[in-house]
Amino acid sequence: MTSVTARTSERGAATRVSLLAAARDTFVASGFAEAGVTDVVARAGASVGSLYHHFSGKADLYLTLFDEFQNRQAQRTKQAVQAAKAEGETDPMRLFVAGARAYLEGCLAERELAALFLRGDGPPGFEVIMRDRLRQWAKRNAALFEDDEGALVVVLTGALAAAVSEVALSEDETASRRLAEDALTIIGQIRRP
Repeated sequence: MTSVTARTSERGAATRVSLLAAARDTFVASGFAEAGVTDVVARAGASVGSLYHHFSGKADLYLTLFDEFQNRQAQRTKQAVQAAKAEGETDPMRLFVAGARAYLEGCLAERELAALFLRGDGPPGFEVIMRDRLRQWAKRNAALFEDDEGALVVVLTGALAAAVSEVALSEDETASRRLAEDALTIIGQIRRP
């Protein structure tokens, strides 16, 4: 009985992964508004019933892709900051830039997905989720600088958010990489007033 349950569980997990990959490809190709559940299940080779077994609908697929992307990005930045600390770095600005570089590299590594979330074609209410995520990011930055409400955190977070948008939405990867490095250089020169 246990091996049957394990196989069923593995099959369910594989279906979920397949549906998310198909949703990603469908949303990137068509945009959220134009994509249909039937497009996703056809691409995944799954049934509509299996989609609704794993997700509540198209918006849930989109939000799951977003959450998973943000989790990977958080892991990238955390690892970069920890690596910089392990090398003896203590300057908050240099730690911020190390994390920011990792975040931008993640956007470059997953350009299509990063662009999907920045185009403004998400489910209703997604802009609120994005604003909340930006506020959470600012709070983490404030903790790094030990600065709860300061202008420095607002400027740094805003500058990096603008750089992320430009890097992710640019069609030219070489120009995006150059922009990312130039933005990090400028950001790294910002000092507390």
